[in-house]
Amino acid sequence: MTDSLRTGTDGRVRCAWRPDDPEYARYHDEEWGRPLHGDRPLFEKLSLEGFQAGLSWITILRKRPAFRAAFAGFEPEAVAAFDEADVERLTADAGIVRNRAKIEATISNARLVTAMAPGELDALLWSFAPAAPRPRPHVLSDVPATTPESDVASKALRARGFRFVGSTTVYALMQSAGMVDDHLAGCWRASD
Repeated sequence: MTDSLRTGTDGRVRCAWRPDDPEYARYHDEEWGRPLHGDRPLFEKLSLEGFQAGLSWITILRKRPAFRAAFAGFEPEAVAAFDEADVERLTADAGIVRNRAKIEATISNARLVTAMAPGELDALLWSFAPAAPRPRPHVLSDVPATTPESDVASKALRARGFRFVGSTTVYALMQSAGMVDDHLAGCWRASD
C-alpha cells in the first residue's frame, strides 16, 4: 500500500483522500469519477467547484445541503432570477461560502446557462472529455491539476462569459463528473 491509497474502516482500499471520513468516502465511492449528465447537475457541480477554489473539497461537501437550499437546488432558471437582495441574503448565510464574487459569478453563470438551449451545457462540457482514457494513475502525484482539455474548456467557458472556471476548477469538474477517471490503480473503484 502506498501513501496514495488507504484502507477505510470498511476494509475498502481507496484513493488516499480521507478514507475514514464518511462523507468523503461516500463521495469517492458514489459520485467522483462517475459520468454525470444534465444541465442542472452539471451547473451545480460547476458552481460548487467554483466555490471550492482556495478551500478544501470536504468543506464544500459538508455545506452542499445548505448550498442547495440557498441556491434553489441549483435550478439555473431560479438562480438566474436572483437579484441584489438575494446576493445580500447569500452573503449573510453562514451555511455556505460567503464570498461575494463567487456568489455573483454563480448567478451570472446561471444566466448564461438559461440563455443556452436545453442540453447545451451538458454537450459543451462533455465535448472536452478526452477522446481516449489516460493511463490510470498509480500515485496521487500522477494526477494532474490541469490538462490540455481543461485548458481548452476553461478558455471556451470564459469566452462565453462564465466566471470562476479556471483550468484547475474545470479539471476538478471533469474528475467529479466522470469525464475523466483518476481513481488510482489499486483503488476499489478503479476496476469499475
